Amino acid sequence: MPDPSTYRPAVGSIPEDPGVYKFRDPSGRVVYVGKAKNLRQRLNSYFADVAGLHPRTRQMVTTAASVEWTVVGTEVEALQLEYNWIKEFDPRFNVRYRDDKSYPSLAVTLNEEYPRLQVMRGPKKKGVRYFGPYAHAWAIRETLDTLTRVFPARTCSNGVFKRAGQIGRPCLLGYIGKCAAPCVGRVSAEEHREIVDDFCDFMAGRTEQMVKRLEREMAAAAEAMEYEKAARLRDDLGALKRAMEKQAVVLGDGTDADVVAFAQDELEASVQVFHVRGGRVRGQRGWIVDKVEEVTTGELVEQFLLQVYGGSGAGAEQSAEAGEAVPREVLVPELPADADVYAELLSELRGSRVSLRVPQRGDKRALLETVERNAKEAFARHRVKRSSDLTARSLALSELQEALELPEAPLRIECMDVSHVQGTNVVASMVVFEDGLAKKSDYRRFSVTNGTDDTAAMAEVVRRRFARHLKEETDRKDEQGIAAEEGRPRRFAYPPNLLVVDGGAPQVAAAARSLDELGIVDVAVCGLAKRMEEVWLPGETDPVILPRTSEALYLLQRVRDEAHRFAITYHRQKRSTSMLVSLLDDVPGLGETRRKALMKQFGSLKRLRAATVEELVAVPGIGRRTAEAVLAAVTRPETGSSGDAADPLDAMAAGPADEVVESTTAPAGPAERGTPQSAAGSTAEVGLVAS
Repeated sequence: MPDPSTYRPAVGSIPEDPGVYKFRDPSGRVVYVGKAKNLRQRLNSYFADVAGLHPRTRQMVTTAASVEWTVVGTEVEALQLEYNWIKEFDPRFNVRYRDDKSYPSLAVTLNEEYPRLQVMRGPKKKGVRYFGPYAHAWAIRETLDTLTRVFPARTCSNGVFKRAGQIGRPCLLGYIGKCAAPCVGRVSAEEHREIVDDFCDFMAGRTEQMVKRLEREMAAAAEAMEYEKAARLRDDLGALKRAMEKQAVVLGDGTDADVVAFAQDELEASVQVFHVRGGRVRGQRGWIVDKVEEVTTGELVEQFLLQVYGGSGAGAEQSAEAGEAVPREVLVPELPADADVYAELLSELRGSRVSLRVPQRGDKRALLETVERNAKEAFARHRVKRSSDLTARSLALSELQEALELPEAPLRIECMDVSHVQGTNVVASMVVFEDGLAKKSDYRRFSVTNGTDDTAAMAEVVRRRFARHLKEETDRKDEQGIAAEEGRPRRFAYPPNLLVVDGGAPQVAAAARSLDELGIVDVAVCGLAKRMEEVWLPGETDPVILPRTSEALYLLQRVRDEAHRFAITYHRQKRSTSMLVSLLDDVPGLGETRRKALMKQFGSLKRLRAATVEELVAVPGIGRRTAEAVLAAVTRPETGSSGDAADPLDAMAAGPADEVVESTTAPAGPAERGTPQSAAGSTAEVGLVAS
C-alpha cells in the first residue's frame, strides 16, 4: 500500500492558481479527479496526518501513487475540465451518481422518418426527445392512452409497422382512431411529423395554446354545422384536460424549475429531484451518491450541478452522455460556496440566465420540503438494502481471499469463457467485477482464430489480453502519461487481482501457461468447473471445495454465469452472420461485392428474410431477378443442423476482435444458493457448446 509521503510534491512546487488535479494508482490509472481555487492549499490537505482524514479519503490517498495537476484561467474552466476528466477516466473514488432505481421516460424517436412514442429506459440516445422520467412505466402508458386520442402518433414497434405496410392493413389502434396509420399511407410523413410536433409541444408545457386551439376549432365546426367534427373535438378537449388534471399545479406562476433535496449519512447520500415545467411536476428522479470525503450539503449541490447538468448544452442534440436539460431555475437546500460560478456555468449551458437559489417561503419552499421527504424515504429504503449487500460482498471477497490464499482481497475479478459449435465460430468473452459488482464498461469480447479446442482458445485469449496490458503499460511509462491524457483511457491497462476461467484443470493450466510465458506473476488464477462447482488452482491435483452456502462460491457463480451469457450473445451474432454468408453463396450472379452490400444493409438473416423485393432492389448492384433469387435462397427450409434454419437472431454483424462492448442485454439472474445453474444445459436448445 503506497505511503502518501512518498509521492508528496516538493514544498513550493504546487501553484496557488485555480486548476484541476488527478491522483493515479501504481498502474497509472486515474483514481480521483478534483478541482480547486487554490491548488496548493487544496492538495496540501491530502498530505496531512492520514489518521485524521475521512475514511474514504484515507483509502484514496493510500491507493494512489502519484498526483499531477493542470492550471486553468478561471473557476468555470476548472469546472468544465473536471467534468470532462471524470467522464473520460471514470475515477473510482469520485462521487458517483447511481440511479436508485431504473426510471422510465416517455421517448419520441425524432430521428426516424415516422417518429414513435414509446417507453424507454437507460442512457439517452442521439435524436430522441425525452419527457420525464416517470416513477412508473404504467404512468407513461396511461398518459399515452389518453393523449393518442388527440395526437394519433405511431406507438408500434418497427416490426409491426413494417408488417402492417406489407399487408396493407393497419393494426387495431389504426382502426379505433388512436393512430393515424402512416404505415398504410393514411397520412404522409410530413403530416405524421406535425402530429408528433404537437404532442411534443403539449408535453413540453405549452398546454394552454393547444386547449385554446381546440376550442376555436370546435366553435368553428359548430358554427359551420359540422356537428360530428365538433363532438370529436369536444371529446379531444376533454381528454387533454383529463391528462392535465393528473399533473397537479405545484407552482402557480408557471415556473420551469428543478427542485433538489438530499438525505445523507457519513458514507452516502440520497438525491431526489422534481422536474417542474410550466408549474406542473413533469417527472422525478433519484440517485445514490458515494461520498469520497466528508462533504457539506453545499458541496453535494456542487457535484449535482456538475454531473447532472454537465453534459447538456443550449441547442445541442442529446447524446448518450447528455445531462438533464437545464431549467430556468434550480432550487436547492443550500447554496455552494461558489454559487455565482455555478450559476454562470449553468447559464452558459442553457444559453440564457439561470437562477440558483434556496427558497425561503411559499409554494417553492413547500415543494422543496416535499422533495426532502422523498429523499429521506428513498435513503431509508437504500440503507436497508445496502446493509445486506455490503455485508455479503465483503464476506464473499474475504472468503475468496482465505480459500485461495491470496495476499489481499480480489477487488477486481476478471472472468473468461469460450463459446463455439463443434470448433466453428469460436469466440470468447471477458467480464469484469469490481468490489463484487459488474462493471460493464470494461467488458471485452474476442474472435478466436487459432484455438482448435477449449484449452487452446483459452490460452490464446489470456495471452492476447495480458500482452495488450503489458504493451499499454510500457507505452504509458514511455510517454509518461501523455497518451492517456490526450485520448481515452487504455482498454487493457488495468490488471485484475484474480483471473477466473470457466472450466476445470485443463483450462486453468492453459491460462497459467500464458501468464508464465508473459512473465506475469502478480495475477492469481482459478477455474470454476460446472458439473460439481469445484474451484481449480494451477498445479493442484485436487480442487478447492467451497461450501454450497458460501458467499465466495455465490460470487464466483455470478461472475462465471455472466461471462457465459456474454460469450453466448457474441457467438449468436457471429453464427447469424456466417449463416447468412453461406446461404448467399448459392445465389447465382451474386458476387462478393454484392454479398457485402447486402450484409451491410441488413446485417442478419432475420432482417433479410423480412425484407421485400423492393427493399432488396434498393441495394446498389441488386436487380429484381437477383433480389427474387436472394429471397428464395434465404426463405427455403434448411437441411443442416437443427435450430439454425429458424434461429430468430436479430443482431448486427460481428465486430473486430478485442472489441469494446457496451452490453444492452440484461445480465442473467444469479444462481440460487446451493443450487448452481448449469450454464451448458441452459443453451442446449440452440445447440451451443460453451466451455
